[in-house]
Amino acid sequence: MQTNEILETIKMIDEEYLDIRTITMGISLLDCMDPDIHVSCQKVEEKICRLAKDLVKVGNDFSKTYGIPVVNKRISVTPIAMLVACSGGNPVEYALTLERCAQKLGVDFIGGYSALVQKGYAAGDNELIESIPEALAKTQHVCASVNVGST
Repeated sequence: MQTNEILETIKMIDEEYLDIRTITMGISLLDCMDPDIHVSCQKVEEKICRLAKDLVKVGNDFSKTYGIPVVNKRISVTPIAMLVACSGGNPVEYALTLERCAQKLGVDFIGGYSALVQKGYAAGDNELIESIPEALAKTQHVCASVNVGST
């Protein structure tokens, strides 16, 4: 690195407030499907907490090492509507499970309380979509989405 590159980076951090907006850990939950929603939720919680246990620490260590703030630490999971299609039951149970994970791990938010309906509705999509208001009212860290189109 040249001195001017170092000074330019320092200026970006100091004067232009350079930061890393979000680091995200993506986790597939397809292997957590189970016809019993309670068993499925247990599998989801165990897997997320096991795989993401160091996410916040890694983000904080990065910030400390390089002096660049990491503003948000996030987890993103397989669209929950896919699990609802297998387990049935009230999808809000998954939202509450995701919330427990977020609280245990200290992440800023967890995404994946989602349905992908851009190509039509599949089993679980409608149930999840109808549950979004209740799920968001009962959680603080869960992000919901419905993908209705793509190019």
